[in-house]
Amino acid sequence: MRIEILLYPGFDELDAIGPFEVLQQARKRGAPFATRLVSLVPAGELRAANGLWVRSEGRLAEHGRPDLLLVPGGGWGTRAPQGAWAEAQRPETPAAIRAQHGDGAILAAVCTGAMLLGAAGLLYGRHATTHHVALDELRAQGAQLVDARVVDDGEIITSGGVSSGLDLGLWLVERFASPETVRQVETTLEYQRRGPIWRKPAGAAAGSNVG
Repeated sequence: MRIEILLYPGFDELDAIGPFEVLQQARKRGAPFATRLVSLVPAGELRAANGLWVRSEGRLAEHGRPDLLLVPGGGWGTRAPQGAWAEAQRPETPAAIRAQHGDGAILAAVCTGAMLLGAAGLLYGRHATTHHVALDELRAQGAQLVDARVVDDGEIITSGGVSSGLDLGLWLVERFASPETVRQVETTLEYQRRGPIWRKPAGAAAGSNVG
């Protein structure tokens, strides 16, 4: 399973690195994951929200559509000049996310990364969550808010603020690998998942009101 994590200037470090660590730990235990840090520009360094410099490995989908695209948040509540809010104002970023979804990629978002999915027009009528500072804006984008740590609406998965990226990563391991792998990773990280996980009932149509 090819997973790409989309980096951009001002992304929140833990939003991206937390799930990355979980997925890599799962891969070491046999999970079928190949995870890359990517951006919309050629491989190079980007500065994250709290000053960490991170090097992307290349462009989004340069080797073909990923099976899953994970979008971090960061800087939305403060309208930071670099971060999720700034990326939502750039037509290229929502368009790139929308294109990957249109090609069949599963989308996952941490924190206000969900707002970028919303800016791409992908959350109308969908069950979703985000950081508490952006919940009203998420509702205004047409999402059906769910009070859960992780919200799995099928091919679109969202999670709450910052540290919930760990829970999202562990849910991806459970959904696409195994519960036993989750237990092994939790033991290694000395972290147990927090809060409820909401999953769309089997057979429910995308965007339907099921809960």
